[in-house]
Amino acid sequence: MLTRRIIPCLDVRDGRVVKGKKFTDIVDVDDPETLGAFYSEAGADELVFYDITASSEARKISLEFIEKVATRINIPFCVGGGVKTLEDFTEILRKGADKVSINSSAVKTPDLITEASLKFGAQCVVLSMDVKKTQEGQWRVFINGGRIDTGLDALEWAVKGVELGAGELVINSIDADGMKEGYDIPLLKAITDRVGVPVIASGGAGKMADFSEAVLKADVDGVLAASVFHYREIEISTLKADMKRKGIQVRI
Repeated sequence: MLTRRIIPCLDVRDGRVVKGKKFTDIVDVDDPETLGAFYSEAGADELVFYDITASSEARKISLEFIEKVATRINIPFCVGGGVKTLEDFTEILRKGADKVSINSSAVKTPDLITEASLKFGAQCVVLSMDVKKTQEGQWRVFINGGRIDTGLDALEWAVKGVELGAGELVINSIDADGMKEGYDIPLLKAITDRVGVPVIASGGAGKMADFSEAVLKADVDGVLAASVFHYREIEISTLKADMKRKGIQVRI
């Protein structure tokens, strides 16, 4: 049976972990290495760090925290935000990250997915998608921190991203982000039905049942959350015990 992953997400701005709702109302939480070490010891399976304003500010990701995090944790972690070139991939992986996430740059330069996959292996290339439902009922891909509608159909882009070489997808629902009303199950199910790589659910977790629902109803490989972990509303050990009781295989 496939072991499902619990993944805290740490949004980084100016060297600090922050959190918002629907990509706005940003508040300070902690520093990335301290919080990363806490989650590593608390039983998280992986961590994801996003430099949330790198793309919108047209600058490279801040790399200072990556080395610090790598020395403090013993679990895999992924870094994204403002990654535009193979050199960015190289630098991030050399600093100690296990995976690199691309979003805006993948849309603008799809060949980067393939080039990175060929050079570093598909397992290192994570395609992150920020998705919002339009008034017409279509799931569309947004970039630059949810600021720009690309016009891309999210389901088609997910399939294309895997064809290009992405080894994992992180699907973040902008509509659900920070709202704590549950993951976007229909969106996640539509994508897991179409691709053969791991899919990570992101955006909307508010209670323990939400995590199990995403696994049982949408067959996601991992569940990612931020505020419920940052503010200790849900403890990872308690969450894993709850998921195990529901028949979900997790690493205890």
